[in-house]
Amino acid sequence: MFNVFKTFIFLAILTVLFILVGSLIGGKTGATIALFMAGIMNFIAYFFSDKLVLAMSGAKPVSRDEDPELHAIVEEVARRAGIPKPQVYVIPTETPNAFATGRNPEKGVVAVTMGIRRLLDKEELAGVIAHEVAHIKNRDILISTIAATIVGAISYLAQMAQWALFFGGSREDEDRNPLALVGTLVAIIIIPIAATLIQLAISRSREYLADETGARVIKNPRALARALEKLDSWNRAYPMDVNPAQAQMFIVNPLSGKSLLSLFSTHPPIEERVARLYRMAQGGF
Repeated sequence: MFNVFKTFIFLAILTVLFILVGSLIGGKTGATIALFMAGIMNFIAYFFSDKLVLAMSGAKPVSRDEDPELHAIVEEVARRAGIPKPQVYVIPTETPNAFATGRNPEKGVVAVTMGIRRLLDKEELAGVIAHEVAHIKNRDILISTIAATIVGAISYLAQMAQWALFFGGSREDEDRNPLALVGTLVAIIIIPIAATLIQLAISRSREYLADETGARVIKNPRALARALEKLDSWNRAYPMDVNPAQAQMFIVNPLSGKSLLSLFSTHPPIEERVARLYRMAQGGF
C-alpha cells in the first residue's frame, strides 16, 4: 500500500508542477494547449506502444507446443493474480531479461529472452513471470502514460517559454516586474528537471510494487529475489542492445553494468529490491 500511496503523491506533485509552470509561462491557454498536445501523443503511444516495443525488441510469439512449460507457468501465475492469461513472447537474445506490456489485463503480453529460459529454474522463472504479471494487474502502463502526459505537457510549456524569450515575448510584463523574468527562467530550467525526476521516481515505485505483488501472488519472495540476483549479474556482464527508451520496461536494467545515480535511474537498486523480498519472506508476508 505504501508504494501505491507514493505513486499517488508523485502524480499529485506532477499535477501541481504543471499548474505552476502553466501559470508562469503559458497561462491557461498555453497550459491547455500543452496538455492537449501531450495527451494526444501519449494517447497514441498508449494504444500502440505494445506493438512498437515488441517489434523493437525483436520479440516473437511462442506457441504452447514450442514451450509448454513457459505457457503453463504464465497461465498459473495469471490465474493466481486473477487476470486473463497474457500472450507469451520470446526475445531472441542470450542475455536473461523480461518485460510486460499491454494497456490493460485483457491485452497483456509477457516477453522473456531465450537466455532467461536457460538460466533460471522453474521457481525463479515463476517469480519473474509473477513480477511481469503484477505490472499488468497493477495497470502500470496506464500509470506511466499519465505521468508521461503531464511531464510532456510541462516540457512543451518550457519550450514555449524558451521561444517566447528568444523572440522577446512578454517583454512589457518583465519590464514592469523583473521578478517575472527570474520566475520564468527558473520554471524553464528547474521545473522540467524536477518533473522528469518525479517520473523516474514513479517508475521505481512501480517496480517495488510489482516485486511485492508478484511475490504475494506466487507466495515465494525468495524465488524472485534469487532471480533478480542472477539477472542483475548477467546483465552487468552482458548488457542488451536495446533502445534506452525501452530500458524501463525490463525487470532489470538491460543497458550496462555501470551503476547510475539513483535519482536518474528507472530501476531501484537490485540490492534494495532483494533485501525487501527477503524481509517479506522472513515476515511471512
